[in-house]
Amino acid sequence: MANDGGTPVALKDRWVHFMIRDVYVPDPLAVLTELYGSDLLQGRVLDVSDSGAKREAFAVVVVDGVKQPLIVPIEKILGVL
Repeated sequence: MANDGGTPVALKDRWVHFMIRDVYVPDPLAVLTELYGSDLLQGRVLDVSDSGAKREAFAVVVVDGVKQPLIVPIEKILGVL
């Protein structure tokens, strides 16, 4: 996409659009965490790990809009619907 004015200097003080995945610094994951790290997600538990001798157990959760199932520590689950 060509910018108005034809030079990078013409972009100064202008609002622009870009994709999070195209951010060079900081890491795109840091941007997502800062913007959305406190948002609540809702999903359906597919499976629960066998914690065995370890104290921690995990849930495998499917969330609409996310391609890969998420693995979440059970102790971090805030509620059940």
